[in-house]
Amino acid sequence: MNYRVLVGIDWANESHQVCVIDATGKRLAEFAIEHSAAGMDRLASRLLELGQQASQCAVAIELNRGPIVEGLLERGFHVFGINPKQLDRFRDRHGPSGAKDDRRDAYVLADSLRTDRTRFRRLELDEPLVIQLRETSRTHDELRDDLGRLASRLREQLHRYFPQLLNFSAAANEPWLWALLLKAPTPHKARRLRKAQLSKLLQDHRIRRFSATELHHSLAQPSLRLAPGSVDAASEHVQSLIARLSVTHQQLRLCDRRLNKLVDQLKADETNPEGETVEHRDAEILLSLPGIGKLNGAAMLSEASQALRNRDYYTMRTLSGVAPVTRQSGKRRVVLMRRACNHRLRDALYTWANCSLQNDEASLSFYRSCRQRGLDHAPALRSLGDHLLRLLFAMLRDRTLYDPARARGHRAA
Repeated sequence: MNYRVLVGIDWANESHQVCVIDATGKRLAEFAIEHSAAGMDRLASRLLELGQQASQCAVAIELNRGPIVEGLLERGFHVFGINPKQLDRFRDRHGPSGAKDDRRDAYVLADSLRTDRTRFRRLELDEPLVIQLRETSRTHDELRDDLGRLASRLREQLHRYFPQLLNFSAAANEPWLWALLLKAPTPHKARRLRKAQLSKLLQDHRIRRFSATELHHSLAQPSLRLAPGSVDAASEHVQSLIARLSVTHQQLRLCDRRLNKLVDQLKADETNPEGETVEHRDAEILLSLPGIGKLNGAAMLSEASQALRNRDYYTMRTLSGVAPVTRQSGKRRVVLMRRACNHRLRDALYTWANCSLQNDEASLSFYRSCRQRGLDHAPALRSLGDHLLRLLFAMLRDRTLYDPARARGHRAA
């Protein structure tokens, strides 16, 4: 498609530099806009003056999502996301000195669309449900990481003055342990707890891997001898950590329920414009595969929504990091792991491949064949992830759910 004007936007926190050129590379306009609703309206009106209509304006920016991208897409402009590393290479074409400023970067972005537009992906607006799912999935990961960090700090404090509790909860990340420490924050107070109290606490939290008698016997053991004031200081720190752990744990549970609800909504049948009910949506097909689970499925559906919607297998394997990188010069040839990818998508696919080994004989057979060819565990899992992606896109093309018997037949063939 031939565009009337090509636009480069070098974004920043407070203001964004804009450069507009024509098909020959001539500068038509250069200006800056503030990061506000008025600034976005001014940008859209200026581009419409130069390009006459939104579909005749191609915009290059170093973002895939965000208020600028969504605002332009909502107004009908064609937006292309450019990787910052690509922009760095394009900048060198315009001058070997390494000079860099906002005006130059905006021009380089616009000129890259003129010369290499086929190398970039045009961005599309996601469905509102997918946007909510992506934000909830990322929030879930943040809360999980926060919970792990706080639990590690709690474990460090317990190792300092109350190590016998770590025999029952090595990671210090269980609510029953927090409840116990609220009742008895020091070893002296813990020794005064009755066995009936411990039994009720374990029963309330459904802990059955050890008995109240074992816990009572461990709490009765002599405690570490520390400097005066150390136990009180550590116990106060523990109380602060438990308060934050409880809130984070509660938020994580709420986020988990919200995530399950959004995934179930995506799995629900929809009606196409002709009024016919579609039997299986992409979410239902994806979640029918063994070992994926709702957390990994939510990351796949939200982070790679455009690739799934366009049935673009090659973009999907690049974004997820399973497509290797080959470096060859003369007789030297090296195949490396791809680092430039969506890390959330890569982690989800890696975890999915690892879990599929325990839930699917065909996946386990494929993994073993990779190991027999000399691959280590991690490369074999990436190869399995690539195999699962091929299977997924074949299922999306045929609109069928996963059938283990059919998969074994294909594997045998």
